[in-house]
Amino acid sequence: MNYYDYNSITSTANTLEGVAVWTIVSLILAIIGGVLVYFLFIKNKHLKLTPFLKNLRDLLDFKVMILETILKILYLIITIFVILVSFSFIAVNFLTFLLVLIFGPIIVRIIYEASMMLIMIWKNTKIIADNTTPKETKKEEKKETKKKEIKEEED
Repeated sequence: MNYYDYNSITSTANTLEGVAVWTIVSLILAIIGGVLVYFLFIKNKHLKLTPFLKNLRDLLDFKVMILETILKILYLIITIFVILVSFSFIAVNFLTFLLVLIFGPIIVRIIYEASMMLIMIWKNTKIIADNTTPKETKKEEKKETKKKEIKEEED
């Protein structure tokens, strides 16, 4: 005769139900939090922030790219890994060892440079955009910022 453990089936259903409810609650909280952070912190340029919070705002506003640093670290890790793995081929075939030792880091470098080209295009485009902004527009923006700062101090 077979005995079924109905309690485990019920607890599994309750667990899945709890996960589904928490997933929905998490999604709603994430949407509300994301919208609030965007409008109250990232887009609000008139906040007086500490240097740490200014750096955090630049990071969240994608004015600072961390992908470049991550790619550099990954490049070094993968290159060292390929070189170390190449030594495992000494016992198999000396020619394979030499090919992996020489061409492995070269291939990794080519892939890294192709990835970095996208970042460099972004950086150069940003520099061009910053330099082509009319000076009058910059002066007007500075005047508006000063006016708002004066109003805030008066309040």
